[in-house]
Amino acid sequence: MGKLGYSTKADPESTAKAMGRELDISPKASVEVCREIKGMMVEDAAHLLEDIISLKKPVRYFRFNKQVGHRKGKKFGAGRYPKKTAKAILDVIRHAQHNAEYKGLDSDNMRIVHISASRGMTTEGYMPRAHGRSSPFNHESANIEVVLEVVGE
Repeated sequence: MGKLGYSTKADPESTAKAMGRELDISPKASVEVCREIKGMMVEDAAHLLEDIISLKKPVRYFRFNKQVGHRKGKKFGAGRYPKKTAKAILDVIRHAQHNAEYKGLDSDNMRIVHISASRGMTTEGYMPRAHGRSSPFNHESANIEVVLEVVGE
């Protein structure tokens, strides 16, 4: 496997980066959550992710919304509460904040410039079935990359 780098260029003087590799979360849910928080201030994104974790605010599903129930709200549409994904992405954002503090940047005044999710490695597994047979039951993972930028400098 080759080296996995960031998919965007960033100024090292005013940005901080973090990457979560092979996270045990759904790649499809992580794409939707990343789309929801891209461009937000870090603290606003953290509050939104905490609301998702506590089942107060759903994430609208645009792409992967077949057989997804609609949620309350004016013209909200299909949505879910991906708790596990929100926790993992919040951890990666917190790591990027700590990297900013280490670099001497103002970690409270940062904006999410780039956040993306991609499929990670798929671990093959099998589920035992009746009469000595088995069915494939694969386990997916996701890669998350976050780039934060200081606002107002």
